[in-house]
Amino acid sequence: MTTITTLLVANRGEIACRIFRTCRDLGITTVAVYSDADADALHVREADLAVRLPGSAPADTYLRGDLVVAAALAAGADAVHPGYGFLSESAAFAAAVQDAGLTWVGPPVKAIELMASKTRAKELMAGAGVPLLAPVDPATASADDLPLLLKAASGGGGRGMRIVRELAVLPGELLAAAAEAASAFGDGEVFAEPYVERGRHVEVQVMADAYDTVWALGTRDCSLQRRHQKVIEEAPAPGLEDALRTRLHDAAVAAARAVGYRGAGTVEFLVSAEGRPYFLEMNTRLQVEHPVTEAVFGVDLVALQLRVAEGEPLPAPAPPSASGHAVEARLYAEDPARDWQPQTGALLTLEVPDGPGLRLDTGYVGGDTIGVHYDPMLAKVIAHAPTRTEAVRLLAGALERARIHGPVTNRALLVRSLRHPDFVAARLDTGFYDRHLADLTAPGDGDPATAALAATLAEAVRATTHGTGPAPTRFGAWRNVPSQPQVKRYRSEPDGAEHEIAYRTPRTGTPEPYDAPGVRVLAATPDRVTLELDGVTRHFSLTRDRDRVYVDTAGASYTFTALPRFTDPATQTDPGSLLAPMPGTVVRLAEGLAAGVAVEAGQPLIWLEAMKMEHRILAPASGTLTALHAAPGDQVEVGALLAVVQEDLDATPVPASVPEETA
Repeated sequence: MTTITTLLVANRGEIACRIFRTCRDLGITTVAVYSDADADALHVREADLAVRLPGSAPADTYLRGDLVVAAALAAGADAVHPGYGFLSESAAFAAAVQDAGLTWVGPPVKAIELMASKTRAKELMAGAGVPLLAPVDPATASADDLPLLLKAASGGGGRGMRIVRELAVLPGELLAAAAEAASAFGDGEVFAEPYVERGRHVEVQVMADAYDTVWALGTRDCSLQRRHQKVIEEAPAPGLEDALRTRLHDAAVAAARAVGYRGAGTVEFLVSAEGRPYFLEMNTRLQVEHPVTEAVFGVDLVALQLRVAEGEPLPAPAPPSASGHAVEARLYAEDPARDWQPQTGALLTLEVPDGPGLRLDTGYVGGDTIGVHYDPMLAKVIAHAPTRTEAVRLLAGALERARIHGPVTNRALLVRSLRHPDFVAARLDTGFYDRHLADLTAPGDGDPATAALAATLAEAVRATTHGTGPAPTRFGAWRNVPSQPQVKRYRSEPDGAEHEIAYRTPRTGTPEPYDAPGVRVLAATPDRVTLELDGVTRHFSLTRDRDRVYVDTAGASYTFTALPRFTDPATQTDPGSLLAPMPGTVVRLAEGLAAGVAVEAGQPLIWLEAMKMEHRILAPASGTLTALHAAPGDQVEVGALLAVVQEDLDATPVPASVPEETA
């Protein structure tokens, strides 16, 4: 038995903050580690102690196990919790922590080693009677084996993963998957197995102690994924027959026992459309989606991890009873309509409604900055209610009413996903976004023109009062006055649509819309406008940041950039200019790329890396590269000019930026 008094969390952001929360409840002193990029991050501000890891890139900081162990010793910690990601599934790091005399809040080193390779784990699971997909030897694969899924033996997050539907492309995809796996995980081993069309991703949370007690804490469905990364998760997995649930629970317990597991872990399965389960892998750590299990079972999984690490038994031979349904949505700073492109910049506002059944886990608050070095997840929003229908409705409503100002997020996609007929009916599989993304990201039924009108009126009031914020100006329908209308122009983000709003400012100083039938202004201040639209009163809240205006109203939120009345020709870029789609690092150039060389339409020219995603900047058409302003190692800002292609007028344009891989 041991007693943990001071805990270092070898992680950052949301998961570090979440672990600190439990530590505060238990009276445990907390220690954060931080990179230079995270010097003012929320997890650093919330910790009792913090130790700097010099540098910004993960490879120089959070992935340096030696530095993390040294930080724990320097801060007087007696235990280390790895969180998830980074070093959380590194057997070498777990061993180093224990060799330093510290308590490891995780599974035994041997269990991590056994599950580290998916190929070796599958061999072990076969011996334990866990259902598996039969492996396929790529060298002897035939048309009958298609489609195939190629997967990296180590690591996860979609790196080194390819779906192969034609034998002719199999050799090339094997090489590409192996190269990607070697780059991401230092291990180029790749294996092949049948690809299950329209399968569900269902997992079982396990918790085990050193006294032969293993809990199976129900199921979770994590089928809604983009690029093999989860977006929406729920517990319990809906629509499973009781016999299948029992089989999944039994298989998960067998998997944990087969490796002598202790602590929290997750056994992941693929469930075919016919209801047959197949073992995918075991994650030897806490999962991102653990809050839905906590909500349904009324437990604190981090507290149980600490209890087991101290040598205590689980509090009962069987887990507590489940109650209700929980759903979690991952809020990302990304643009789903533009190939899930990650976004960076100042997060001005992050306010999610609080109330019964709602939980927010986040590593950010309003005023923080979203950088380029780490995953773009801002927060997890969790809803728990007696039934699935109530939980889904509660979560969708909370996301819809949230005030999120700054970079583009996937908030609208999450709301639409939760309200999509297939999701509502629990028709779930991993191809959900492949089928529905276009509809889910299409322009909605909102009214951006009226939101732009509200922004115009608020700005006009602010201009006349110098931003002093007077009491609301109340008035009825406007009068015809001799003053000439003025015009404000806005571009809505991220779709780029432009709105031109005309208004008058008569002698009374009160701005009035011009030529807007059916609209009556009831009140206007610099921060709030109330309009009557065809007899219905609507309120608009406004927040400004330089030339951007954020407008929140019931059921919709809008972001506008104020435009000059006339376009300045100096702001235009030359035709064929390739601009950086985000801040990031230039990691490589096409071989032989230099001014004067010929390029082909769609040819990758520049590779840009940001927020664990690599983007290829493509030649928009065939032509000649007339300028090159990028070199490997360059740090570039969004909109930076990277290169210019003088195109052949007969060429067919293609998108200039394509995301290639996500960790």
